[in-house]
Amino acid sequence: MAALAGLDIPILQGLCLTSDRDSWAGADEGLTPLDVATQVAVPEFDGRIITVPFSFKETDGEGLPHYVPDPERCARVAGIAVGYARLRTVPPAERRIAVVLSAYPTKHSRIGNAVGLDTPVSVIRLLRAMRDAGYDLGDVAAIPGLGPLSPVEGEDPDTTAGNALIHALIDAGGQDPEWLTSEQLSGQPVRIPTATYNDWLADLPAELTDRVRDTWGEAPGELFVDRSRQPDGEIVSAALRSGNLVIMVQPPRGFGENPIAIYHDPDLPPSHHYLATYRWLEKEFGAHAIVHVGKHGNLEWLPGKTVGMSAACGTDAALGSVPVIYPFLVNDPGEGTQAKRRAHATVIDHLVPPMARAESYGDIARLEQLLDDYASANTMDPAKAPALRGQIWELITKAQMHEDLGLQARPGDEEFDEFVLHVDGWLCEIKDVQIRDGLHTLGQAPQGDDKINLVLAVLRSPQLFGGRTAAPGLRSALGLADDAPTTEVDRVEQVARELVTAIAAADWDADVVSDVIGDQLGRQDDGVEQALIFACREVAPRLDRTTDEIAMVLHALDGGYIPAGPSGSPLRGLVNVLPTGRNFYSVDPKAVPSALAYETGVRMADSLLDRYREETGEYPPSVGLSMWGTSAMRTSGDDIGEVLALLGVRPVHDQASRRVVGLEPVPLAELGRPRIDVTVRISGFFRDAFPHVVTLVDDAVRLVIDLDEPDDQNFPRRHARADLDQHGDKRRASTRIFGSRPGAYGAGLLPLMESGNWRTDEDLAEVYTTWGGYAYGRDLDGVPATEDMQANYRRISVAAKNVDTREHDIADSDDYFQYHGGMIATVRALTGEAPRAYVGDSTSPDAVRTRSLAEETARVFRSRVVNPRWIAAMRRHGYKGAFELAATVDYLFGFDATAGVVGDWMYAQLAENYLLDKETREFLDQANPWALQSMIEKLNEAVDRGLWAEPDPEILDQLQQIYLEVEGDLEDR
Repeated sequence: MAALAGLDIPILQGLCLTSDRDSWAGADEGLTPLDVATQVAVPEFDGRIITVPFSFKETDGEGLPHYVPDPERCARVAGIAVGYARLRTVPPAERRIAVVLSAYPTKHSRIGNAVGLDTPVSVIRLLRAMRDAGYDLGDVAAIPGLGPLSPVEGEDPDTTAGNALIHALIDAGGQDPEWLTSEQLSGQPVRIPTATYNDWLADLPAELTDRVRDTWGEAPGELFVDRSRQPDGEIVSAALRSGNLVIMVQPPRGFGENPIAIYHDPDLPPSHHYLATYRWLEKEFGAHAIVHVGKHGNLEWLPGKTVGMSAACGTDAALGSVPVIYPFLVNDPGEGTQAKRRAHATVIDHLVPPMARAESYGDIARLEQLLDDYASANTMDPAKAPALRGQIWELITKAQMHEDLGLQARPGDEEFDEFVLHVDGWLCEIKDVQIRDGLHTLGQAPQGDDKINLVLAVLRSPQLFGGRTAAPGLRSALGLADDAPTTEVDRVEQVARELVTAIAAADWDADVVSDVIGDQLGRQDDGVEQALIFACREVAPRLDRTTDEIAMVLHALDGGYIPAGPSGSPLRGLVNVLPTGRNFYSVDPKAVPSALAYETGVRMADSLLDRYREETGEYPPSVGLSMWGTSAMRTSGDDIGEVLALLGVRPVHDQASRRVVGLEPVPLAELGRPRIDVTVRISGFFRDAFPHVVTLVDDAVRLVIDLDEPDDQNFPRRHARADLDQHGDKRRASTRIFGSRPGAYGAGLLPLMESGNWRTDEDLAEVYTTWGGYAYGRDLDGVPATEDMQANYRRISVAAKNVDTREHDIADSDDYFQYHGGMIATVRALTGEAPRAYVGDSTSPDAVRTRSLAEETARVFRSRVVNPRWIAAMRRHGYKGAFELAATVDYLFGFDATAGVVGDWMYAQLAENYLLDKETREFLDQANPWALQSMIEKLNEAVDRGLWAEPDPEILDQLQQIYLEVEGDLEDR
């Protein structure tokens, strides 16, 4: 492999399957688990580009096996190979490059959807690098942002350029049906006549095109069709063209345009517009490569086989053979892997956003000061204590903090000191949260305070390197205990910062570490020295190489080899995922759950059960857990370890390979509690990436059900026996794993929220069940199982979702409310009562926590959502920063609709901090007025639906006035 990499050429993995062609053609999963492991997962460790099956193992009349090629699939592999070869032979000035920006939902406020990335500025810097490398981008003024611009006071010039680029895409039409005019349709530069499109459509299999026509009508359909020039119509797409470059907004998936499909068709075929746009890139524009910017688009999630695409799979049909270069967030191996496996993408991973400590602000800072005064008064002037107790409680209730603390009445004077300790611990949690202090820009290495903050964030965790613990966490080395009071946490954090700042001032020279420790601590400390030397030798140099990211995109466009590298969260002790700019791989699927992940899962199960017992005095009969493939890859299977631990089962690992080779029940005497039933909702990617884990969990459930144990000590057995009495089907009685229909992805609630086409819990449950009511397990490959899913959900007493990285939180992704909130809403619809909703926190695997969803929502809300530090950071990022504000409002609304965890005070705070604050309002007006409009609309919807139950009429009046102003401004653009 090293010799091949030394040639610096792309290495393609053609798939020679061990199954016959008919089996592959009829299988939704595409490849067998054996073929996935040997021909996909392992080759990814070498940086190979995954193509499609082109040879199948057939058996002749005499029973002898032989391989038979498939001509059409051979042509696809050859086409991809030719595509990469052309990149090596066609000079940059002649290469035609498409830059694609995702947009979901399909709104002007949300173009350039890329998690953690300042998409507009990243594109501007990529285009400049391309121009410097000799690419023909046309006249410098043709792409707004590349030429001279008038400066905007207080705004970085690159942010101004990024804003100009997105505004130009919007002015050219965008794809927001609310604002798209007939003039914009008629002026679109990408135009595909119906006759041309029909010719392209004729090249695709009837298996796909019949479904497209059944759903969207005869070509060209009605979506983004202009008939001003040709009566038969032309399909048009939102784009900017100049020279050999096209910048395009990715076509919408279609649920917004066909909302009824949300209720019945989760594997909605791509629209005529979708297929035409991507076919135009290859057939008409002649793209040598497509650069998809950031996590993630919708191409890799179109219906079709899990892996090993056929010509009838939506992704293969749309994309064709064009090479795809995909800058992608390094800590999200699951969704990036989907693009690698389904869209033959070369991933160029990029760094996580800047991270910083939340610290205190506003009422939190005032409360902190009052607590300090109270502590001093108790010691120095006890007569002041009663008045301070009153002030503390008044501030807590005014800021609604008593809701976070689970209190309605003021504690008595005798209990107040204990209450203050509780408040202190809560305050410490809020202050000490790591939040994103901005967005990453492609190719920009952290500098100055950003670098110091990120190094501090990385050093919080013990460093796993070279298969061992290379250094302790810096704060733990300084003596910080998990339950330390706020003053001690603040003191240690300050010492850590001073140490890292001094090392940074010495240009990260490991030779000065000992002297710095002596100067700062007045003593030497081996653990602190290990952590700081590790920062100098490993962390800082790897961060400096973030500049490789754009260079590696250009190298991929030159047809060069992109080295492979691991993926995951650098804040979880995995600094080996750095430097970025590599074609990341994930994990050995057969090694999931790892021994360490199982141990973490045991702690998480214990934490969940302890929390439930504290609240109820009992064990939960059944726990519902959402499991995602990305989390499993990032942690090597913490969630799976928790499921096994709840069941009272342990995995057996082969010591040499570290792979899971079996299961064994933990004896009840050793377990010390009943076995807990578990119902699992897996994501589509989990199903795709870990079929053997699905079988493993299913085997664990059946193993437990078959144990001869009392019903009060074995809840899965008790429930299975009850189901068996109902319908007599043993297999159904043991089914506990549910997910999307084979070939489909998602939970359905995001498009439902965007369409507004729902009224009650029953509507939410109907969509969630339609999208997730398919049973998986040994010999169960997505069998329709609505009745069995509902039977299991009726038993769920705890609905849980885990978070494993500090780089994300539950209010910055729709997946959290779709999967976790959807489970809660479905249980509530089925039983009339909401289950307890918990969030497990394994961001520090040695110190796991379980919080209620309401607690976690409030913690995220106070530490990030309305933190002036985060809002100011978003203002620095122009259009994309405003996008992030609007997305946060949408996700909180989704969680409230499904789980009821957003209080009136939160809605009021969103209005006051995002929309009524003068500085933020002016920023939104200038950078992204569509986001301003979107947020007001979402808050008004919360009022209309009774989610924001008692809004202040004065706030609503102010929002209405702003809405009228921004609507008028947008109409005048």
